Amino acid sequence: MQRITFKPLIAAALALFACAPACAQDTSFDAYLQQVAGRARAAGVSDATIASAFAGLTPNQRVIALDGDNVSSGGSSSGFPPLAPYLASHNTQARIDGGRRAYRRLPSLIAEVEARYGVPASVLIAIWGHETSYGAVRGNFDLVRSLATLAWEGRRRALFEGELIDTLRILDTGIARSTMVGSWAGAFGNPQFLPSVYLRLAVDGDRDGVRDIWTSEADTLHSIANYFRDAGWRPGQPWGVRAYVPNSVDRGALDTQVVAPVCPRVHVRHSQWRTVAEWRSLGVTPQGAIADDAMAALFEPDGPAAPGYLITQNYRVILEYNCSNYYAMSVGLLADEIAR
Repeated sequence: MQRITFKPLIAAALALFACAPACAQDTSFDAYLQQVAGRARAAGVSDATIASAFAGLTPNQRVIALDGDNVSSGGSSSGFPPLAPYLASHNTQARIDGGRRAYRRLPSLIAEVEARYGVPASVLIAIWGHETSYGAVRGNFDLVRSLATLAWEGRRRALFEGELIDTLRILDTGIARSTMVGSWAGAFGNPQFLPSVYLRLAVDGDRDGVRDIWTSEADTLHSIANYFRDAGWRPGQPWGVRAYVPNSVDRGALDTQVVAPVCPRVHVRHSQWRTVAEWRSLGVTPQGAIADDAMAALFEPDGPAAPGYLITQNYRVILEYNCSNYYAMSVGLLADEIAR
């Protein structure tokens, strides 16, 4: 099973919802579930759904162990692993071929989604491929048990309790409990949405009355596209383009002084933002189509001796999905391969 990473809204909430060690497991699991049941009722969840979901529930010690392994040790902004090995393991020929097959197989759906949301289908399919290998690997953790365990364990109680209650809200709509399985951290379906994201942004693309991000390709692509549009995707602009960067460019003078409020270790690797025309005046030459008035940052993931890229706001939208330069670069490059 592929490694499941947190979605950006989890990463963004880590500091906000971090719990002091003293509050971890500060009550029994059953007593805590009774507290959650009360809050779920207040959120409109039926007693029948709550009783069915919580009956016989026990903590999942495997989930607690995985959450402990996921704790970041921080680190400096230097010494990053190279990008090439990540690309080799994630953008395999099998994944590229699978994306191309989907792209060729769904021309009507692709045209509909692109027209409605303004997001290239190649990017949406690349997300689908990275998250679940086009639906082949979606995770098998019971979401109610996993989220109840994470909320009770307490390190990020407010975050995971909210996702647990949203899972109950989804079950209350008639979605089967057996369907609500996914990653140990609560992501599920083809796009690996969290329950709160599903409730807010999932779309019934095939108009059958169910927002089915498990088996419906239409609902999957519409939902990912809706996420991207909501995150600020700019139609008609690439995520980025490869660029020739001469040795004469003074990288130090281009360092950003802005500290990103979310995932600063990711964003500190990008340069200041300038128009493409300004980059051209410095000798930085785009190797793909991009407007001269587009704003872009220079990103050289493996240093000046390796390929460089001019990345746009749309790259930052991919980071909204998973705040990792390795993830965003591999999604963008996979999308380019799928559309080639």
